[in-house]
Amino acid sequence: MLGWAIGLLLLGLGGCGGSGPLRASRRAGTPVPRAAALSPARAPTLDPPAPPGPGLTRLRARLTAAARGLGPHVGLVVEDLTAHRLLIDTGGGVGRPPASVEKLYTSAALLWLLGPDTEIPTTLYGRGSLGSGGVWHGNLYLQGNGDPTIGDGGWNAAYADGLGPTSTELLADLRADGIRRVDGLIYADASHFDGALGGPLTHNGPDVGDYGGELSALVFDHGLTVGRLGPAATAVHEVALAARQAGLRLVASPHLAVTPAGARRLAVLHSPPLARMLPLMDVPSDDLYADLLAKYLGYRFYGEGTLPLGALAIRRAIATHYGLDPTVFDGSGLDPADRTTPAQVTILLAEMLDTPVGQTVRGALPVLGVDGTVAGIGLDTPAAHHCEAKTGTLTDVTNLAGYCATRGGHLLAFSFFVDGPSNAQAVAALTPMAGAVAGY
Repeated sequence: MLGWAIGLLLLGLGGCGGSGPLRASRRAGTPVPRAAALSPARAPTLDPPAPPGPGLTRLRARLTAAARGLGPHVGLVVEDLTAHRLLIDTGGGVGRPPASVEKLYTSAALLWLLGPDTEIPTTLYGRGSLGSGGVWHGNLYLQGNGDPTIGDGGWNAAYADGLGPTSTELLADLRADGIRRVDGLIYADASHFDGALGGPLTHNGPDVGDYGGELSALVFDHGLTVGRLGPAATAVHEVALAARQAGLRLVASPHLAVTPAGARRLAVLHSPPLARMLPLMDVPSDDLYADLLAKYLGYRFYGEGTLPLGALAIRRAIATHYGLDPTVFDGSGLDPADRTTPAQVTILLAEMLDTPVGQTVRGALPVLGVDGTVAGIGLDTPAAHHCEAKTGTLTDVTNLAGYCATRGGHLLAFSFFVDGPSNAQAVAALTPMAGAVAGY
């Protein structure tokens, strides 16, 4: 069935998605302004089909064989970026859940909107005064903006490539200010984001299974929670614990608070530059990173850190720079209502390739057969070490999209979307499919 479909659909180009008005989202109950209609200078399209030849015939046959048994809900697009020719398009214009392939949109939007050198600040404020003996008379407030990399040294070394700021750095700044004891409390200020601890799958409640922690404007050790404390209160709890171990008296409040007007800035922690954070998100496909960064976009550009507003920023950036209009409700792709087409993703990969944004996104992707979520894909095929790609996985949704350098010296972009079969069955098919592309 799929072989017949590939043969039929390869005669023409599948649709690649419209470029009409951007849709506003009210999924989390937050009013979102409707974006202006998009009028791109050109309609984004795939390249024209490649002429028949033995290499293309072989690629079609191998993809057909690899995809046999996956069912009818499969979208496959392969484009030769070197020759500017479309090689494969079956079901390329059908909108499907992107799952974590959506992080390609998120990565590109973040770079366009913020720039690769952007660092997310976490600021410690004090309301009070410094007295004799290094005693701070008053309270402290640790205000977050969604930096997902804050943690203790051990956690950062294991999970953030040692890049994230630590409580040790914060305490060193306090000591540099002459503070040795605080006779008040340290409060967590998570007011720049909404109070949703998870995403749409759990109706904004905690979703540790998908995120590996809980969402907040202030997180520590990847959204860690301790006892009944939420992630923000846990963050100041961990800072206070580290302070006591370092001989600095500091007591954490279990309650959140908004930094009062007139508070004095005492210290600032900075995340790694955005270009360094993207591999931390894309290589392991970290959903917490993606949705915290999306909320940061909402806060930066619309004044409120919510997923709907972050998604609006992503949609607008992708529409403005690439003329594409995927349906985006979050930054991670966890929302099952997200939709895009394999053709749209392939166009994105092609359009951004020779730009600084594209080079940074490509450099943030895991390498097939080597690392991250694709370490087990492409083994013992030409794809191993020669393809970079983003996986996307929800229940019975299995996607892969990225770039492959072929033996003949061409660079190909591909997008494989598979809906219906079990993830195990679909993942098993991705190795011969990627191998076919790299062996073209």
